[in-house]
Amino acid sequence: MAPKPYDAVLLASFGGPEGQDDVIPFLRNVTRGRGIPDERLEEVATHYRANGGISPINAQNRALKAAMEAELSARGIGLPVYWGNRNWAPYIQPVLQQMYEDGHRRVLMFSTSAYAGYSSCRQYREDLGVALRETGLEGKLEVDKVRQYFDHPGFIEPFVDGVAAGLADVRAQLADADAPVRIVFTTHSIPVSDAEAAGPRDLAARLAAQWHVDVYTAQHLSVARAILARIPEAAGLEWSLVFQSRSGAPHIPWLEPDINDALADYAAAGTRGVVVVPIGFVSDHMEVVWDLDTEARNTCAELGLAFHRVPTAGTHARFVGGIVDLISERLAGPGGQALLPGRASAAELGPWYDVCRPNCCVKVMRDGTVRPTIAAVDSEVGVPQP
Repeated sequence: MAPKPYDAVLLASFGGPEGQDDVIPFLRNVTRGRGIPDERLEEVATHYRANGGISPINAQNRALKAAMEAELSARGIGLPVYWGNRNWAPYIQPVLQQMYEDGHRRVLMFSTSAYAGYSSCRQYREDLGVALRETGLEGKLEVDKVRQYFDHPGFIEPFVDGVAAGLADVRAQLADADAPVRIVFTTHSIPVSDAEAAGPRDLAARLAAQWHVDVYTAQHLSVARAILARIPEAAGLEWSLVFQSRSGAPHIPWLEPDINDALADYAAAGTRGVVVVPIGFVSDHMEVVWDLDTEARNTCAELGLAFHRVPTAGTHARFVGGIVDLISERLAGPGGQALLPGRASAAELGPWYDVCRPNCCVKVMRDGTVRPTIAAVDSEVGVPQP
């Protein structure tokens, strides 16, 4: 996409509860339309209850927003940053309305999900498309989206620092310096059907034929390889990609193996320590704090495995700089050219698309329709699909 004179940035995220009374209403938002009773939601709520009913994600986003504002200011880029969530306050709809009332007309959105896929990309585009329609701002407020950035150096390099430190920590925990250590990359599991629908159809077909994996999995494997290539201490070590945080009906297939099952297999095969790398996550929200720092850590303790969890990118200076790089490659300066020429990429399959291809990561709703989107070229939005 050609650069544009955007006048504001929207930091879009998932959202999370900020107190015990928020937990069930938040989970109702997340599962809206699925008919899940509150009794079942309360089972999921135990993860939040154990942490005071507070997800770390909103505090993370406040810190990230402040860091983005500081980096933009340091570069002399006068764009205000707004923050809106899909599932909890501040909700995207009123934030869009506020942006319009503040005089903004061209908005560039950065979402806190790095990969292509329905939940990590298209659902953000759908929620923005629906919000513009419901607020009456469709055709009045233009919202584009920064490309998916799993491959960007600003996302990859913080993990490089973390894995190197993690290897040193696990070695220090082990009495035998030569004991087998494995690097375990982890990401959010998704339904197999969503994984198979991820990405443009031509790319998905090619990866299925050549790599025997879906686009979602291939992106994560490419990030893992890019990280390992930058760490001399990782040379020759065993590594793997696993999945976590599965939810939904048990009869629906999701990507596997689950991290806890994999850890048991590694211990049985002789592994004595693991460095867990949450490459599927931008910040330390509940799926990291509970599923890794609690459940996976406890699993390792039971198995006698040394454990180290690498930090997410969070507000790492390189990540924040990378976000502003992504904004700058889309932002037109006084002469009409992008403030940052080129599109940096440090992993296979990148750089990703500025405008999503037709039916990329599409999911047909129960009524047979596809929701309206932004940053897409879908030709049959909102009508039944074959």
